Amino acid sequence: MAAAARREPSTMSWFGGVQQQPSGPTQLESAKIEMEMMTDLFNRMASVCHRKCITPKHADGAELNVGEMSCVDRCVGKYLEAHSKVGEVLKKVEDQMKAQAAAQQQIASKLGGS
Repeated sequence: MAAAARREPSTMSWFGGVQQQPSGPTQLESAKIEMEMMTDLFNRMASVCHRKCITPKHADGAELNVGEMSCVDRCVGKYLEAHSKVGEVLKKVEDQMKAQAAAQQQIASKLGGS
């Protein structure tokens, strides 16, 4: 009975079936945050790569030359690779912090239960 009282509320999934409702931000809020972050990433990447690779003569919408296209391609690739590596490092740090918090909680429960 106690286990049933702690269960998260469930909702119908968009793809059928039942899924657990997250206890943190709602799925819609999470999706909005992720969309804002991806938009920011794109805008920053476009700005940096445009400033680095595109000559002022193309500001009027003229076609890029081969060198500029190659520069933009490399710039975007490097930007996304760096973003991915930073994400991996942050994920490792987050996992380590969670493990440390769990270990501290376990120690605290042992000390409190003695």
